[in-house]
Amino acid sequence: MRRQQALRIRTPEGIVFPLVIAGPVVRFLALSVDIVCVYVLSGLLTVVAAVIGFVSADLATAAAMILSFLLSLGYPMFFEWSMRGQTPGKRLLRLRVMDVQGLRLTFSQVVVRNLLRFIDSIPAFYLVGGVTALLTSRGQRVGDLAANTLVIHEPRVAEPDLAQILPGKFNSFRAYPGVAARLRQNVGPREAGICLRALLRRDRLDAPHRTVLFGEIRRRLETRARFPPEAVEGISDEQYVRNVTDILFR
Repeated sequence: MRRQQALRIRTPEGIVFPLVIAGPVVRFLALSVDIVCVYVLSGLLTVVAAVIGFVSADLATAAAMILSFLLSLGYPMFFEWSMRGQTPGKRLLRLRVMDVQGLRLTFSQVVVRNLLRFIDSIPAFYLVGGVTALLTSRGQRVGDLAANTLVIHEPRVAEPDLAQILPGKFNSFRAYPGVAARLRQNVGPREAGICLRALLRRDRLDAPHRTVLFGEIRRRLETRARFPPEAVEGISDEQYVRNVTDILFR
């Protein structure tokens, strides 16, 4: 089966964003890191069991088995839920588990994909999971197929060249420092990042989608701070977003 290299997410406005699907090698490396983490934590549990052993050897054995089971199952569940689809190994390798529609994971998806790890791991070394991931177009193991999830790779993005995307053109918004200051105060890092990414990816979009995207961003920005009519007269939505981004990042 032909392997799909990217997941293409289409927003309600018709904008398409590609997400890189993680390959088997980098996923195995992330799993190896997590196994080491579990091994270290298991060593700490052994110390706890040894302390309990002073009270009762049988109790210590039972405690060790229960704690080990909870650790092996609870470790990925806890981190994937609390870290939005990442474990320490996945974060180190820049991987993330997500819904196949590009949505944030639900708790039930986290539980299902991790409960089925015992199937993926048989007979040893995640053989079933590895073979399943190689045979499916999106690299999904059994747990991913059941939970409707997949693992994406978030490549490290270099610092953008602001001089390239924000050329030194006249910015009419700078004539209104009070509104600009209110804009910086009301626009959070997430919204600022959306503006920057939209400008970085504008050449990948066709004209209709590009118009819709920048129009939607402009409408949201105008709720944060509104420049006077003379400052925005004759300015396209894309130029409006560029002027705002220039204020936010410079």
